[in-house]
Amino acid sequence: MPKRVLTGLIVSDKGDKTVVVNVERKVKHPLYGKIIRRSKKYHAHDEANEFKAGETVRIEETAPISKLKTWKVVDRVNTHATPERVDVDA
Repeated sequence: MPKRVLTGLIVSDKGDKTVVVNVERKVKHPLYGKIIRRSKKYHAHDEANEFKAGETVRIEETAPISKLKTWKVVDRVNTHATPERVDVDA
């Protein structure tokens, strides 16, 4: 069975080798049909303490590491990529 991979925003990096990642999903309300946001926080393992609060990361499900940690940070998602500059000769 493949491991689940989620994308979310780091809301806390205060723990040693641990980050808290807020994952948001959009669901349709069963009665009214409006799209609403649901969020959940996951504790994820960050071995080198390299990720900071405010970054968007991908987390992957793993075997339990501690009481709360069953996820590990895979990599950083580049949300602030700047497009390459194209010079136009006039």
